[in-house]
Amino acid sequence: MSLEELQETYATAGQSQVFTFYDSLDESSQKLLVSQLATIDPARVSRIAETVLSQAPESDPSEITPLPESATASVLTAPPSQIEEWEKIGTSLIAQNSVAVVLLAGGQGTRLGSSAPKGCFDIGLPSHKSLFELQAERIVSLQNLVQNRTGKTEVIIPWYIMTSGPTRAPTETFFKEHSYFGLDPSNIKFFEQGVLPCIDNSGKILLEGKDKVAVAPDGNGGIYRALVQEDVLLDFAKRGIKHVHAYCVDNCLVRMADPVFLGFAESRGVLVATKSVPKRHPKENVGLIVAKDGHPAVIEYSEISDEMAHRTVVDSESGKKVLAFRAANIVNHYYSVEYLDTIPTWSENYLPYHIARKKIPCVDLETGESISPSKPNGIKMEQFIFDCFPQLDFAQFGNLEVRREDEFSPLKNKAGTVGEDDADTSRADLLKQGKRWVVAAGATVSDDVAGVEVPPLISYVSNLLFHEGTVSSVRLGYERSS
Repeated sequence: MSLEELQETYATAGQSQVFTFYDSLDESSQKLLVSQLATIDPARVSRIAETVLSQAPESDPSEITPLPESATASVLTAPPSQIEEWEKIGTSLIAQNSVAVVLLAGGQGTRLGSSAPKGCFDIGLPSHKSLFELQAERIVSLQNLVQNRTGKTEVIIPWYIMTSGPTRAPTETFFKEHSYFGLDPSNIKFFEQGVLPCIDNSGKILLEGKDKVAVAPDGNGGIYRALVQEDVLLDFAKRGIKHVHAYCVDNCLVRMADPVFLGFAESRGVLVATKSVPKRHPKENVGLIVAKDGHPAVIEYSEISDEMAHRTVVDSESGKKVLAFRAANIVNHYYSVEYLDTIPTWSENYLPYHIARKKIPCVDLETGESISPSKPNGIKMEQFIFDCFPQLDFAQFGNLEVRREDEFSPLKNKAGTVGEDDADTSRADLLKQGKRWVVAAGATVSDDVAGVEVPPLISYVSNLLFHEGTVSSVRLGYERSS
């Protein structure tokens, strides 16, 4: 496309302001600007901007109900025989090399006080293993476990790691420097989520500099578009992948390709499934998995009334009173590739875009001066990964409730600032889990030992403990209670 054609494309979309300083730039800066603008579809940006700026308010909360029992199950109350059956089914799927793992790793550790990708973060374990290393070793452990259980010559769980522009290069470098943590690099594929230009309150694209458009990642819902554009779906087809587990990098307790979860989804014959944990208390500020207008959905805690938040029901399996709205979303999902193959038919037109009003550094179009705003001056547009749920019927969707202490400890905040969901709580949760595991395996641990680090290479989960190691291999006594 020639410069004149590019300018005409932006003018037609009502976004010609991006060329405001073009004539004053040197040749190198002009090339940089044109190169970036050529990767953006201004008509699409204007269309999305018009939609998000005029979108209707959320629907009436009275249309929100708890998930139907037919679509849910819980490892907290399911009989051991049921969990074992799910695990056998999931193990069989992994043994067929039909399971892949997709990691959402586009975030930087800015809120943690680090400029590195969040997956590189050291939560302070005795081993000082990063989140990436913990997760890589769980994949290695599970591959070995399934291989030993089934007698398969080679079990491969390919790992697809979705980065963003700022995290792509440092993530790949980190993996290379650590020899891919024992995994075969041919089974790791890095890909990149998309970006969207930031806009002002009237829908105009903002310039970060005279030669650069301000952009931001398109949200974790950008995974769907990226799976298509980065040829990940094609790679699934080449490898014969039929089942996908997707999760966020910041959860140190995550069980990648969890056989129990895979078996649950397969036994239900669903297209999409999700894991949830019970809310800590009625007013916990977490997203909730619910039924909305008769379809699965995730809502903000603020979308239910105080009465709904405190409402209880009697659990059919345990007979105990539990919160009716208790399914806390932990961004931990199963997809059939059959469903993912339909992405091109719905990702662009079905998934809504959400707006986040932010302080966005930009250039004043009249003076050319750089602006560092003290209050929100612009909008970032993003999609959420769970916004595809409402297009499903409950026959196509399942939710598996799991124990928070076993599977969910997110890293969101800098230690010492909020007091929860930080490196201190993540480390403590992982070490407490390890202590429970070794005690359950028959070890004696002193009461003053607050936690034990069980390396993932020794154990994938508690009931599969020490399948190749011994209790003496475990790191004991590194963290003691006061």
